Parts: sequence; structure tokens; C-alpha cells
Amino acid sequence: MESSMEGCQTQFIYCNGAATEVLKVGAARHLSGTDVLFLIIPGNPGVVGFYRSFMQTLHGMLGHPVWAVSHAGHCAPPGSMDMVEDASAAAKRDAFGLNGQIQHKLIFLQQHVPRGTSLVLVGHSIGCYMILEMMKREPGLKVLKAVMLFPTIERMAQSPQGKLMTPLLCQLRYLAYLPVFLLSLLPHSLAALLIRLLFSSIPALDPSVVPPSVQLLSGDCAVNSMYLGGQEMRMVLERDDVTIRRNLDRLIFYYGATDHWCPVSYFQDMRRDFPHGDIRLCDRGLRHAFVLDAGREVAQMVAEWIRSSMRT
Repeated sequence: MESSMEGCQTQFIYCNGAATEVLKVGAARHLSGTDVLFLIIPGNPGVVGFYRSFMQTLHGMLGHPVWAVSHAGHCAPPGSMDMVEDASAAAKRDAFGLNGQIQHKLIFLQQHVPRGTSLVLVGHSIGCYMILEMMKREPGLKVLKAVMLFPTIERMAQSPQGKLMTPLLCQLRYLAYLPVFLLSLLPHSLAALLIRLLFSSIPALDPSVVPPSVQLLSGDCAVNSMYLGGQEMRMVLERDDVTIRRNLDRLIFYYGATDHWCPVSYFQDMRRDFPHGDIRLCDRGLRHAFVLDAGREVAQMVAEWIRSSMRT
């Protein structure tokens, strides 16, 4: 099922048996193997609508098609679709877990992107970990560059935010299901008002993030997001230096200066261990969840990095 809005096309598909939302900007319908495709691998929650302004700006500056693929089960599919095609099969392969989400992205590429397409992968938060795993598991992917924005690729549970969230996501997750269910019953207009109140402390809030925030309040999306978060705390441990070293010339890392998911010490460790890598520290005061108010600004930076790297 497809719909269009403001130059974007939204498509709902089953990928690896799970409902998946794909947001496309530019040349959305057909790719050829000679195209360069920018593919966004989101953070958690993996709701692609959060990246709309980022994607539109990136496409406007570079002209290449820009797609974003949701995490499996992190979308509110239309009424004609269930969250999974086969519940027992999805549970068996842990479709909503961290490994399942990585496999989900590889299957998406196999089934929906022509072989030989040149890729610029853009990861945000846990999406960066997924990209490193994708490059490790499928070294034949034609990745020109992989941009890692606010990368949570190591020691997540040991980070300041991880220490706060690990008990909730790993031991107390089920206690959150009842309030999530109650929030899912709110009328759309009331839910949107609640979201605006929650974000009232962000003066430059991007209005395009309100609809995906409301979407997240639908019960299954939030539940699947929390489940993935719990696995992140348990599984994102040591940094994958082997994969980073093998692909260092194709990687761009951008760390936040006030990011409680990946503190500055993680950036400093990266710079020490990979002195020849393109590893940057934010000097603009951007938050980890940059899509809330700085999607366009970050897209402009990414576009300049890609232009510069393609010239060298």
C-alpha cells in the first residue's frame, strides 16, 4: 500500500514477515543498478516519519533518491495489514529483536534494491550498530559511505542514559505496557495535543515529528520499541574494531558533545584507536534525538560531508 505527501511516498510492505514502513523521497518507484541510493537506518524507535525533514533536505541538496526503512514492527500498518504475516514464525526468528532487525534490513536490500546499486548508508543511534553488522555480514554490499550519527555502537548499558534505562527496559518493561495501551486509546487529536505538551520545552520543534510521535503511541509500536531497547542494553557491548578497521575509509562518525547514550569519552577512545578515521565531535549543541529540531541542519552537514568525500 502506498501514499504520497509533500514529495514523499510512503509504502507499507511485509519484510521478513513483519510490517514495515518505507519512506521514499525522489525517484521513489524504480531504481536502476546505476543509481546512488541514500538509505536511512533509524534509531529506536525506528519510525521513519521522524526523518522526513532530514530526508527532504538531503534529497534537495544532493538530488539522489533517499529512502528510510522502519524497524520491523515499528510502524502502524493500515487496517488491511497485520503486524506480522505469521506470528509463530516471527516469534521463532525473533523478528523484533536486534539480530532480527539487522536481518530485516539485509532482506530489504535483497528484495527491494537492485543488485549493484551504490549505497550511502546513514545510521542514527542503534542504526549505526546495525550498519556495521550489515557490512560485516554482507561484505559484498556496494557501500560508498556509511554516515554514523550519534552512534550507539558500544557499552550502551554503561552509558549514563543506559544506566537509567536498563532496569526499565530489561526488568520492568512489562509494567509500561498498561499505560502504553491506555495511551493508544486516545483520539488522534488528543494524542497530538499531548505530544505537543511533552515537547513544549523544545522551542524549534519540527512539526513534522508530531504525526510519527502519535503513531508511536499505538500499542504495538511502543511495545516492539521497548523490546528492541532491552536487547540493545544486553547485546551492544564491545565495539567491533575489526569491522571498523576494514571499512574505515568508508565510515564517517559524528558524536554528540552532550550525548548521554554515547558520552564524549567514547568519541575520545575512537579518535585514539583510529587516528586516521573521519571521526567528528558536534560543536553545535545538537541533541541525540536531532530529528526533533535539527533534522534539516544535520542533513545539510551530511550533504557537505558526502560532497567533500566524493571529490577526494
